[in-house]
Amino acid sequence: MALWGGRFKKDMDEIVKEFNASILFDKRMFNDDIDGSIAHVTMLAAQGIVTDEECGRIIGGLEKIRSDIAKGRVAFTVEDEDIHMGIESRLIAEIGDTGKKLHTARSRNDQCQVDARLYLKNEILAIIDELVRFEQIILEKAEKYASSITVGFTHIQHAQPITLGFVFMAYFQMFRRDIDRLQDTYRRMDFCPLGSCALAGTTLPIDRQKTSDLLGFAAPTENAMDSVSDRDYILEFLSDASISMMHLSRWAEEFVWWNSSEFAYIAIDDSYCTGSSIMPQKKNPDMAELIRGKCGRVYGDLMQLLTMMKGTPLAYNKDFQEDKEGLFDAVDTWKICLQIFSGMLEKTEFRMDRIGEQLDKGFLNATDVAEHLAVEGIPFREAHNIVGRMVKACEDKGCMLEELTDADLEAIDERLSKDLLGDISIRACVEARNSFGGTAPTEVMRQIEAGRKWLEELK
Repeated sequence: MALWGGRFKKDMDEIVKEFNASILFDKRMFNDDIDGSIAHVTMLAAQGIVTDEECGRIIGGLEKIRSDIAKGRVAFTVEDEDIHMGIESRLIAEIGDTGKKLHTARSRNDQCQVDARLYLKNEILAIIDELVRFEQIILEKAEKYASSITVGFTHIQHAQPITLGFVFMAYFQMFRRDIDRLQDTYRRMDFCPLGSCALAGTTLPIDRQKTSDLLGFAAPTENAMDSVSDRDYILEFLSDASISMMHLSRWAEEFVWWNSSEFAYIAIDDSYCTGSSIMPQKKNPDMAELIRGKCGRVYGDLMQLLTMMKGTPLAYNKDFQEDKEGLFDAVDTWKICLQIFSGMLEKTEFRMDRIGEQLDKGFLNATDVAEHLAVEGIPFREAHNIVGRMVKACEDKGCMLEELTDADLEAIDERLSKDLLGDISIRACVEARNSFGGTAPTEVMRQIEAGRKWLEELK
């Protein structure tokens, strides 16, 4: 019979035990559960609720159980129900009746919450570390290709010339926001629910501030009912994960394009590709495709928890057990995708010769010509129309904008001449885009230095 089985005459059916148990997935929180229990019993001793001797025996028993689990000496089964019962029952078996005092002034309702918060705080810090490593690789690539010109797209059509370093810094900003969101989530979840008990607190003279301090939280939670029923922090984390996975998926999509024969912009290292079982020539960007696919998986984790939470009244409900698997899945998926993408990016080389072949397509310098005409005093809307006619003339003639003759230009608008246009080469256009946040190599280097400064301050 379970530790809570005093009012029951029957044990659960076997199928019910399996359906009810969470031990097979929440066992990964054993360290967090033991840390929470040690802080709790330390507080109980300080308050005189248990003796110092009892406290010492309980902590000694918990540490032995921790060691046994870490060394693979503990085999959890559905009989344990969850990690909380699994550890407590073993503690009682290890040290006897003294172990039964550990659960004084707490409930599994607040216990599972403190475990999840401790677990997630550590995982957030680990994921921030992965993001920081990723950002460092992005900065290295951005500096390497700060002056390398590539095609900028809108609507998947050639739009304007940009530097490859500029592309890297665009993604740098996305993942910087991901780090900011995680830090914000961490700050908002850094409150200790232990001592809230089932939903209403306790009549015993506990010190929740002490427990909070021992576990490294900023403060105890304010309201016991909210404490045991809140899952906002998991939802926030899953939202953070979903947004970041979306960023990874967008870049993975571009990797798939860039790797295609039609683009051939990049050479992904063999160690991050796979082959075909039937086509011997194939080198597939499967890591990028998998990351793109796994984005939907993390979206599903978020939607599952949002859907589960919407119908749960105050306070605790068994539905809340369904918060763990999606959380664990999102943590694992996000971390491995960051690790894979970091390695893939680090070992990918960009084929500037192939990219260079694309720069004379799509009239990439058209906007720059219109802006130059605006500087020369022609209203921009009028300049826009003039350049549109220049493009049409180039299409009819089969040439680029810079190849139009004075006669061609005068036929379009009598004010035009090659001298008026000046240097409209792709390189000149890119270097002239030095507005704050622009693509000019000098501005890209400023962005890189700002990124490095931010990363250094983050550490």
